[in-house]
Amino acid sequence: MATLLLTETRAVAPGWRDYLALCKLRVVAVMLLTLVVGFCLASPSVPDGVVLLLAAVGVGLAAASAAAINHVLDASIDSRMARTARRPLPQGRMTPMRALIFATLLGTSGIAVLHLAVNPLTAWLTLASLIGYAVIYTAILKRATPQNIVIGGVAGAAPPLLGWTAVTGSVDYQGLLLMLIIFAWTPPHFWALCIARRDDYARAGIPMLPNTHGVTYTGMQILLYTLLTLVVTILPFVTGMGGWVYLAGVLLINARLLYWALKLNRSCDAAVPMKMFRYSIVYIMWLFAILLVDHYWPLFV
Repeated sequence: MATLLLTETRAVAPGWRDYLALCKLRVVAVMLLTLVVGFCLASPSVPDGVVLLLAAVGVGLAAASAAAINHVLDASIDSRMARTARRPLPQGRMTPMRALIFATLLGTSGIAVLHLAVNPLTAWLTLASLIGYAVIYTAILKRATPQNIVIGGVAGAAPPLLGWTAVTGSVDYQGLLLMLIIFAWTPPHFWALCIARRDDYARAGIPMLPNTHGVTYTGMQILLYTLLTLVVTILPFVTGMGGWVYLAGVLLINARLLYWALKLNRSCDAAVPMKMFRYSIVYIMWLFAILLVDHYWPLFV
């Protein structure tokens, strides 16, 4: 009885760290980096710092809202996975209702900021991304098909396009190209984690590719999507969005990504999938940073 009362008390009065944990701040930070780059590349001159800040705040709040909804919908799954069992809801430090109210406040605030202070198109696209990740991916695709991350990856790939539309107010091929880069990168990034944590996903009953089709098949898919990523990341140079600085930088980091994809397919070392997963995070951050450096390179020469 005492344990039950303690659990209820902790659930009713979660700490600020629990609210921050709902937001998945590390994921949101990477998303905002790609948004900033999309915004700067779309700006014909010096970016409008005020609009950039408002766009980042709006999209950041919406992304945090989607993450919080993900926590609620996946609470029972998270409780069965070692990687996620210590999250606020599985531990009883947060009730689903509190988390949903928090998510609603974040999402409503974010969309309102974008609609009123940036432009309606960016607000609507952000709302579509929120629904795509929090509802279509988390509630439906994640439980229905091992291709969940491929289909649901559209929502996660949106931030650089949102940065572009925040400036232009339109969906242009350059913004879609930035989105395509993240879309192609997402499967090898996430499937590497799935291989490393396949026992967790099996316990949770989630049909991730390594459990439904095997590690060997997943490794081949990772390699194929990595090759697709290498091709897609050359397109900014081909289209003139990026110059020689971008090409040199992206070829360098692409070589390392291909190295890990090949090693994952050839090595029996259980540590390799997680090493590739960690590098893939560094990779996408470097890629967008290189795009930004290339864009402003003429100012320094």
